[in-house]
Amino acid sequence: MQGKVEICGVNTSKLKVLKNSEMVELLKRVKQGDRKAREEMIEGNLRLVLSVIQRFANRGENMDDLFQIGCIGLIKAIDNFDAEQYEVRFSTYGVPMIAGEIRRFLRDSSALRVSRSMRDTAYKVLQAKEAFMAKHQREPTVEEVAKELDIRREDVVFALDAIADPVSLYDPVYSDGGDTICVMDQVKDSKNTDENWLEQIALREAIDQLTDREKRILNLRFFQGKTQMEVSAEVGISQAQVSRLEKSAIQQIRKNL
Repeated sequence: MQGKVEICGVNTSKLKVLKNSEMVELLKRVKQGDRKAREEMIEGNLRLVLSVIQRFANRGENMDDLFQIGCIGLIKAIDNFDAEQYEVRFSTYGVPMIAGEIRRFLRDSSALRVSRSMRDTAYKVLQAKEAFMAKHQREPTVEEVAKELDIRREDVVFALDAIADPVSLYDPVYSDGGDTICVMDQVKDSKNTDENWLEQIALREAIDQLTDREKRILNLRFFQGKTQMEVSAEVGISQAQVSRLEKSAIQQIRKNL
């Protein structure tokens, strides 16, 4: 029993491995509608599914579920693979198909909601990328995908960003045996800097030196967005006085700063 790992009741240590020549022969029979050959092809490539799901082991998903989803991708790959058309080994075509099926499952079950139209565009982009990789043995550029689907480059980028897996600020990115560096340690905060804090403190101190009426006028004008006429009606003075007090208060703040 040592070394035995079961997934969906399958003993992974005893999974069958097919030679390339055997797969070529089975694929020919599958193309002719031989269901027994199809079953043998599926059973002989379960190790391929197992190797792919290892990439998603840290997602917190049940490995049995991922294995079953991966098997769906494997079946799709077997049904759609044409050795004469692609001129590559089956594994080269099958791995992206299996991984793509698992990614679709993870995105559909994600807590982040993405619009159906955006998700459909993203799936078309992924399918185009998988087909391109199978044919050219390299990752396509954004421009090549956009041209293939006849959509804008921006639409490709937005669609892929929309379905990208979220990253936790506490995910580790580096560890040398000491303190672990997380994502949040590398995120720059351009708002809450020491310089901005000093400016905010100085601004508060400058405003504190104004009269209560000047503070009230500035609050109504710039924090509540009211017009000078509305402020004059609320404070009980003329619009001209409001304008004069507003300008005087701003000049005083600038002088104190």
